[in-house]
Amino acid sequence: MDLDLAQVRAFVLTAEELHFGHAAEELSISQQALSKRIARLESTVGRRLLDRGGQGVRLTEAGQRFLEPARQALAAADLAVAAALDAHRPLRIDVWGHLYAPMRTLARVATGEPRMELGHGRDLPSVTAALLHGDIDAAFGRVHAPLPAGLTHRLVRLEPVDVILSVDHPLAHAPAIQPARLRDSVLWTPGALHRLDFLHRFAESFGIHHRAEGTNLGLDHFLADLAADTRRFGLLPADLPLPPRPAIRSVPLVGPTPLYAWSLLWRGNGGHPLLDVLVSGFVAEAERNRWLEYDPVRDWLPERHTAGASATS
Repeated sequence: MDLDLAQVRAFVLTAEELHFGHAAEELSISQQALSKRIARLESTVGRRLLDRGGQGVRLTEAGQRFLEPARQALAAADLAVAAALDAHRPLRIDVWGHLYAPMRTLARVATGEPRMELGHGRDLPSVTAALLHGDIDAAFGRVHAPLPAGLTHRLVRLEPVDVILSVDHPLAHAPAIQPARLRDSVLWTPGALHRLDFLHRFAESFGIHHRAEGTNLGLDHFLADLAADTRRFGLLPADLPLPPRPAIRSVPLVGPTPLYAWSLLWRGNGGHPLLDVLVSGFVAEAERNRWLEYDPVRDWLPERHTAGASATS
């Protein structure tokens, strides 16, 4: 049985998006053309792979079994093309949001292919400029609007955020803290708050009016500043390993739990032949680790709860 990779790619994108319109837009084809490709694929394999009911799109049992091997087939095809083109150049990628350690997530995906060359991204505007100029092939960090035309991004991880406090802060020994209970504390930010989109939206959403701004000199300096002031607090990803420091506490946030959204960003027309391999790696890792779980009752996402904010990092 010979499979048409264009049809397989149409199925995989639709299975991931569970939305014909989004998948068609990603492929730059009409929904009618997308439906025809999937119908031809289903005819070839002799099984219905997607159900298109009144409640949207869902995978059939055959589609669920077919999805992961289909991804692997596409990745193998991309590698074959890259080999034919002698694509020996590493994929150039920038990260930003350095205090939140984006390399923790990126390293879990990029363990072999594609070979990567890390850039020197500072913030989202500098990274988008590098992408549009062709200086890099992809970028990884927290994406927020507005984005320049010509760029595509994919959400790959929603990471819970903890509050970091001095051990002498009144809330330091609580088993968990609601964000609203931080209103009488001082939000310590590693830079101007209006340039830090996530922290800015968190402060606005939960009525935190006491703020203090410093310079991002790295994690150790950030933690030392928090330890030195019993009214201050900071926010860091829950999975971020903290250096041993008896003067601080990391406490989970609940009711709701803030989520930091990590995305992969690239030019809409692709570029590097191994970019699809990286995207597929993120998709697979997100599924294995349930990175994209979101409950609007339990969790808080700035993109879902606020609007506006002209920020740059």
